Amino acid sequence: MKYYIIAGEASGDLHASNLMKALQKEDVNANFRFWGGDLMQSVGGTLVKHYKERAFMGFIEVILNLNKIFKDLAFCKQDIEAFNPDVIIFIDNSGFNLRIAKWAKQKGFRTNYYISPQVWASRAKRVHNIKRDIDAMYVILPFEKDFYKDNFNYDVTFVGHPLIDAIADRTQIEEAEFRAMHQLNNKPIIALLPGSRKQEITKMLSVMLSLVHDFKDYQFVIAGAPSQDYEFYKPFIKNANISFVENKTYDLLSVSTAALVTSGTATLETALFKVPQVVCYKSSAISYEIAKRIITLKYISLVNLIMNKEVVKELIQKDFNKNRLKEELDLILNSEKRDQLFLDYYDLEKKLGGKGASEKTAKLIYESIKS
Repeated sequence: MKYYIIAGEASGDLHASNLMKALQKEDVNANFRFWGGDLMQSVGGTLVKHYKERAFMGFIEVILNLNKIFKDLAFCKQDIEAFNPDVIIFIDNSGFNLRIAKWAKQKGFRTNYYISPQVWASRAKRVHNIKRDIDAMYVILPFEKDFYKDNFNYDVTFVGHPLIDAIADRTQIEEAEFRAMHQLNNKPIIALLPGSRKQEITKMLSVMLSLVHDFKDYQFVIAGAPSQDYEFYKPFIKNANISFVENKTYDLLSVSTAALVTSGTATLETALFKVPQVVCYKSSAISYEIAKRIITLKYISLVNLIMNKEVVKELIQKDFNKNRLKEELDLILNSEKRDQLFLDYYDLEKKLGGKGASEKTAKLIYESIKS
């Protein structure tokens, strides 16, 4: 079978690569063509365009790059027609993918979506288009199945969260080996996960690193995103208590005492490693004001959304400042808040449905094509 897969950022690259591996087990003749990243490329097939080439953050940046986005859309359609896949698999990345899905459905291609767009967060009316354009939706968050069914009478399949597999199946490393490999001292580690886009990282690190002098008994370690190279991070490493690890976030979390995390998939990854965290987010004033008017959620972190309560503290926009961050970091390092976090994290993992998300999804996709 021929599979055309479209993923748009680092997390999509991870989940798509694991899905591809699972599809290879179901279909020994699997032929992949994809938009994604290095992890997908390592599985095999043809990389059409890397997500690094189209990583735009915020409403303003998207507007400034509209011409490039429209060119990518046109090229993608041409490339799909030339490849003529048995199925197109969309991975998150809703702004791009839903436009391609509308066109693809009209052209008669089979359309599957793995990892739902966050329609439950904003612009829920998009579900009407999803029902029209997507043959099968595979969701990874437990509340999404009820959201689609109760509000739009749309049956989707909950397959569990692929992060559980990604974390369980990784090659583990001993803490002493990790410290030696990255020349870290013996101080407890505070992991900094500032996001994946340059604009985002710069905003986050400027505040996160302002705490270094207040926590001299800890080692601050920046988790480098696969989408950026060391030279970009180099100006931030101005102190002996600041270190950097490149593309080793899971290893870093496995040995960390606490973490400061930019909102996104990383909040859930941090929770699954049972690391107490403070969730941080700050965008441009204009983007924030626009987002406030269209996002209806009570929380921004996946941890709190899944648990439907405040498990981890969220510092958003003006609240994301040195004083508030210092106060919350103190709490998760030294108080009973830390113990409660561990209990909530275990409950969170139970809600996510256990291992096997990639395998379940691959089997369902392959069987649907055969039938």
